[in-house]
Amino acid sequence: MEISREAGPTSGRRSRWALAAFAAAVFVAAAIGGLGVRGTTDEYASLRQPDWAPPSWLFGPVWTVLYALIAVAGWLVWRRVGFSPALWAWSAQLVLNAIWTPLFFGAGQYGLAFGEIVVMWLAIGLTVVLFARVSRVAAALLLPYWAWVTFAAALNLSIWRLNV
Repeated sequence: MEISREAGPTSGRRSRWALAAFAAAVFVAAAIGGLGVRGTTDEYASLRQPDWAPPSWLFGPVWTVLYALIAVAGWLVWRRVGFSPALWAWSAQLVLNAIWTPLFFGAGQYGLAFGEIVVMWLAIGLTVVLFARVSRVAAALLLPYWAWVTFAAALNLSIWRLNV
């Protein structure tokens, strides 16, 4: 009996451990970003912001949902093809995600953070394209994330321009 390539990574315990590994990778990225925002609520509130800027309390719940979607999307692709070029793109966008928050909040480098978020946006787009070739569901799970990063990039640009 021949076992398909898909059956290997998706079998039982290995699949659950892989999901936990994807969740852990996303948690690490979130934790690195979280280190960059500790005690920055006052800083964010003190910045000149556009009228459409969300309140600081909204970011935590939004990112919690988005990080869960990012982890599941990566896991779904892994289940289909293992660690592939699509997951290298997923990893790259996750590293860029972890870097943005310390740049913006920790270092107060709004211009550099904007340049970085543009690169992250492109990496997410590449990941969506590569994921769509493997799993349309996984690609769709990343669309809210890509939309939020689009919004965050516009907000970053506005804050940078308003606070120069």
